[in-house]
Amino acid sequence: MRATFRNLFSTFNVAAFVRTRHAHAISVIRWILALVPMAAAVGTLCAAFLWTLDAATEARFTYPWLLFLLPAGGLAVGLLYHWFGQSVEGGNNLIVEQIHEPGGGVPLRMAPLIFLGTVVTHLFGGSAGREGTAVQLGGSLASAVGRLFRLDPPSVRIMLMAGIAAGFGAVFGTPLAGAIFALEVLAVGRVEYAALVPCLVAAVVGDWVCQLWGIHHGLYRIDYLAGGIGTHMIEPLLLAKVAVAGVAFGLAGLLFAEANHILGGWCKRLISFGPLRPVAGGLAVIALVYLCGTRDYLGLGVWSADPHGLTIASFFGPDVHPWSWALKILFTVVTLSAGFKGGEVTPLFFIGAALGNALAGVLGAPVDLMAGLGFVAVFAGAANTPLACTLMGIELFGATHGVYIAVACFLAYLCSGHSGIYLSQRIAVPKIATGGTHHLGATLRHVRTARASRPSSPAVVAPTLTEKKEDPCPIAIK
Repeated sequence: MRATFRNLFSTFNVAAFVRTRHAHAISVIRWILALVPMAAAVGTLCAAFLWTLDAATEARFTYPWLLFLLPAGGLAVGLLYHWFGQSVEGGNNLIVEQIHEPGGGVPLRMAPLIFLGTVVTHLFGGSAGREGTAVQLGGSLASAVGRLFRLDPPSVRIMLMAGIAAGFGAVFGTPLAGAIFALEVLAVGRVEYAALVPCLVAAVVGDWVCQLWGIHHGLYRIDYLAGGIGTHMIEPLLLAKVAVAGVAFGLAGLLFAEANHILGGWCKRLISFGPLRPVAGGLAVIALVYLCGTRDYLGLGVWSADPHGLTIASFFGPDVHPWSWALKILFTVVTLSAGFKGGEVTPLFFIGAALGNALAGVLGAPVDLMAGLGFVAVFAGAANTPLACTLMGIELFGATHGVYIAVACFLAYLCSGHSGIYLSQRIAVPKIATGGTHHLGATLRHVRTARASRPSSPAVVAPTLTEKKEDPCPIAIK
């Protein structure tokens, strides 16, 4: 046995192995030195952002008259972007474009502008989310780190994806979903495996640092089959109901995305001066509050000072709310299409949970289960990220409902068509096997433009979607 061990040790020469992997090891160390501080900084900024957002929301509940300042707040932010932020007006789409084709990078000014703009939106009552802010915080800091370390273009792509993962994982407390979201959001039907480990590290570090600052995320519970041990047999009838709901979730995601793009286009045509669009949008939101007789659809919808107010958690309860999902779409589309800053994802959580709640009453399915499925599946359809949303559902609600979550998210993705909230996404694998190959390589923006201008023609002029080969350790710091 001793001779055998010596032979094995001499065959596996540790020193020789280290020498041959020296360059690789140095690259990994440099990657860690660049990645971990960036992710920690993103986690810190996300913690500050979430704390400020909570303070702004509490102030809005304490002083209801702040709603009437929404047009003025929108004008102030609009002027700020008009004077200093035209280069970052693209938001999340700008980051996605820079990952596809690294160029001038993402300006660092994006971080303070989106931070301030989103807080103003929520302080005065706009219906918006927070993921857009977190992603832009991560992307702008990642781009700055790339310039600091003089990264080459392939490495910049990896760093930007890691920034997205850090921001998403930190702001929602779902690091696995954050990592996969950053890999999946770039192209419809493709996952960027070259950045797999950097995105996972960044998402975990960002979430960990955010929690170290004392940030606690909302908890949502599905009581159906809760407390069970081991696997559960899938109920065929319930699975069929989930499939029907998945189709509805996808159509809701499609409705949200298209309504946002269409109304946003109308606003740009009717009001040429950008800073005035939020003024009109703010007045419209105030009018909607009084037409609907409620303020439940303002802000994030995560918590309410009114114990009887509607929040996301309300839809996991026994009461059925048939049209809350449609009203939240209306409030959010008016807010975002007018140019107010913020994200789409948290409103999509609200819309999905509310739609699941309504469908549960129609289909005779467990209310909390359907609300949880809608929570993640509408987002899957609107963002074209079914894998990330499936993992998010498992992180939030547990693996007990994993099959139902996957069915809802996958069908929502398929039924949302070649549309989405991120128009810079490119189509790597068309959702329709036949008749969809002419969209290959096109951005969703190109597809929408071609569909609007030539509805009867299948031709789409699209940029070429090229496959890039990266080294096993893709970072190269000069």
